[in-house]
Amino acid sequence: MSDSKIWRNARLADAPPDGPGLVDIAVGGGRITAVGPALPREGAQEIDCEGRLVTPAFIDCHSHIIHGGDRTGEFERRLEGATYQEITRAGGGIAASVRATRAMDVDALIAASLPRIDALLAEGCSTLEIKSGYGLSIGAELTMLRAARRIATLRPLRVRTTWLAAHAMPPGETGSKADYIREVAIAGLEQAHAEGLVDAVDAFCEGIAFSADEIAPLFERAASLGLPVKLHTEQLTRSGGTQLAARHGALSVDHFEYATAEDVAAIRASGSVAVLLPGAFYMLRETQVPPVAALREAGVPMALATDANPGTSPLTSLLLAMNMGAVLFGMTVRECLDGVTCHAARALGLQAETGRIAPGLSADFTLWDAERPAELVGRLGLNPLRSHVHQGTVTDV
Repeated sequence: MSDSKIWRNARLADAPPDGPGLVDIAVGGGRITAVGPALPREGAQEIDCEGRLVTPAFIDCHSHIIHGGDRTGEFERRLEGATYQEITRAGGGIAASVRATRAMDVDALIAASLPRIDALLAEGCSTLEIKSGYGLSIGAELTMLRAARRIATLRPLRVRTTWLAAHAMPPGETGSKADYIREVAIAGLEQAHAEGLVDAVDAFCEGIAFSADEIAPLFERAASLGLPVKLHTEQLTRSGGTQLAARHGALSVDHFEYATAEDVAAIRASGSVAVLLPGAFYMLRETQVPPVAALREAGVPMALATDANPGTSPLTSLLLAMNMGAVLFGMTVRECLDGVTCHAARALGLQAETGRIAPGLSADFTLWDAERPAELVGRLGLNPLRSHVHQGTVTDV
């Protein structure tokens, strides 16, 4: 039996003003085969969108969604005036999540993480980046990535994994940062790569984490293994990591609040995506916004992501991330939607696979009880998802 389907009367979010109001989307073999008005049926099953908005399926291109433990106590401490840096230096922050995550095996990590992942799926997420970074030992980091790989077998979801052992120094570590990078971050990366667990390499370039010079050997080893890099940088201070990321042709630079005009020019030349993370900005009550106007003027693609993590961004809603991008960062509706679709795909190196509704790409798209993209960005607390298509398979809500 043919698996061909046609979604009729779809209202595409990126339809040109002078184009047809409604179009059809033909799918076969899990991929989009044609997009246009009044496509021939040719034996395909038909689904009537009835003029509803259809967008590419959402992509969360920056998450720490696999972890153990709970850090809402730190939220209370921040409300009482403590800073993130103070909490980190007192043994909280990433170190607290490390202690909880190290105590869990693959099955326990999956069980803890699936409710968070299901929240993203319920809003039409089809692709999810999952970082390690709460193990900070080779064994615990590998356990996190094994759990991430398993997630893709348990849910209708494309998972991309990122090695983030250079997230922080482990609790109680007495060696130097250079020793840790060499003996854990690089040595563990080699094992993860040999086991087929890693799609990209990331690091946290910040005063409370690692400097650009300390991260450089890790990125050099990633390049020798043929792995792309990403970088948390310019979040809490001007750390200078953008220049390192640009030299390595990074897929993305993430956070980017304290970036300068020089940094914007560097990632424009390197082709990197700026991944903006309003959840952390909001939860930490930051005031230094990323340079959205400069990124826009330079033509740098801007992605949005949840940064889903237990402490600074316990966010599992891309609809809310879009609203925050608009309200807090001044992004347009179009920029917000592109930020969780085509630009998010590019931030993962998946622009030839997903993120757009076009022939040849994976059939990943979402049908909404809405007519305009502004209805997805401009509302709070309402999820208008009608149905979700991942690789041609429909999930109704």
